[in-house]
Amino acid sequence: LQNTLGFNPPDLDIMSRPPRSPKEPLISSWLFCRYLIIGCYVGAATVGAAAWWFMAAHDGPKLSFYQLSHYLQCSEDHAKFSGVQCSVFESPYPMTMALSVLVTIEMCNALNSLSENQSLLKMPPWSNPWLVGAICLSMALHFLILYVDPLPVIFQIRPLSWTQWVVVLKLSLPVILMDEALKFLARNYIEPGNQVQI
Repeated sequence: LQNTLGFNPPDLDIMSRPPRSPKEPLISSWLFCRYLIIGCYVGAATVGAAAWWFMAAHDGPKLSFYQLSHYLQCSEDHAKFSGVQCSVFESPYPMTMALSVLVTIEMCNALNSLSENQSLLKMPPWSNPWLVGAICLSMALHFLILYVDPLPVIFQIRPLSWTQWVVVLKLSLPVILMDEALKFLARNYIEPGNQVQI
């Protein structure tokens, strides 16, 4: 994916921007803040996907938050874990959910990287067909290890159902909306007509 990002077209407003000052840091404080916000969401969504399987999935153990957050205390004689099989904490399904969310979010982030500040509505994914191809290939490889035997056994994961994929998408796609909102702030309030003093 990193190589295909090199084929991104130039930003639409590149000729209206002043040259970059040599004193300007490589990553501005605003860009660092954006990376931090998106990174926190990626971490929360990844952990949330695993927690969803433990606590809410119809085929999951439906644990309480206490049971999940204190799983190391699980034992047959622990009153708080009555009726819970401690082996459920070794299930490959939550790891598969977390992995699938992480992979899908990173594909969405690749789309967000088409432009630093331009919206996907103005610079759509097909403006870099190489990137679209790389995303399709990456997802195909992910499906391969999920659904083609014996790869799920080798990677210690399990095939996901349609319902589980819906949850993966619900947790992954908001990262595009978040970055679009941050780009909007950058274009209109944070860096409007960014004039650099040379």
